[in-house]
Amino acid sequence: MENGTITYTQLLREDLGIFRVTPDGEVPDFKAGQFLTLGLPLDSKIVNRAYSITSSPQNKNFFEFVIRWVRRPLPGRLTSLLFNSKEGDKISWAKPAGNLTINDTLPSGEKDTRRIVCIGGGTGLAPFVSFAQHLHDTNDKREIVVLHGASYVDELSYKQLLTDLENESLDRGKDKWNFKYRAAISRPQEWTNRSWIGHKGRIEQYLRPTDSGKSALEELVGEKITKENTIFYVCGWQGTIDGTMDYLSNKNFVTEKNKREDGSFEVKFESYG
Repeated sequence: MENGTITYTQLLREDLGIFRVTPDGEVPDFKAGQFLTLGLPLDSKIVNRAYSITSSPQNKNFFEFVIRWVRRPLPGRLTSLLFNSKEGDKISWAKPAGNLTINDTLPSGEKDTRRIVCIGGGTGLAPFVSFAQHLHDTNDKREIVVLHGASYVDELSYKQLLTDLENESLDRGKDKWNFKYRAAISRPQEWTNRSWIGHKGRIEQYLRPTDSGKSALEELVGEKITKENTIFYVCGWQGTIDGTMDYLSNKNFVTEKNKREDGSFEVKFESYG
């Protein structure tokens, strides 16, 4: 394990926060979508847990994370320590790992130019915040759509950053930066969500055909979604992944884990449980 310092904390709500960890040395190279294992001491032992990195690989100043404090059915040991920590506290970390990374080439060796659609449930948004910033920072011309599902408005952790990225796309033109962001709130009837005027329901319902025969996603991008023009990345609870695959399986989309003999696939996913 390497050493670092917690240099920034922002509580979005009682059980959800953004944290930055600055290594004692350099931020190592990593790929957008990977995770970092963090460690804090408890009873003379180190408690470790892996969290997806939200910062861009091009950011060499710190790692950033959006983390939920696990309190049920039992309090999470690492998250309880983290939510009781403060800026300046020391923390350990292990090198980045994980395979929920951007697919850059097709099995043929050609460049993968398909539209990238990211579906994040809750803190499953994390790897896709890194995706968006990385593609922006590297001047990538692929179209990217980030869809985020949450129960409450104050769980839309990166709403401002992602909205700003979409506004930049509108200003510059999609030939230079092609980005769209949409969110869905699954409990619109709750008092704290009373101001919400966006999509209501689970985020994977963006893929469900409406009365027009098109899905909200197809309306957003302006064409039919096919396995030839789009690749999906999904992260969150298993329910989000299963709900997404309910729609995509009918269109003959296959996951990387079940890829075809020629190596082709259209869905990569990572489950949080």
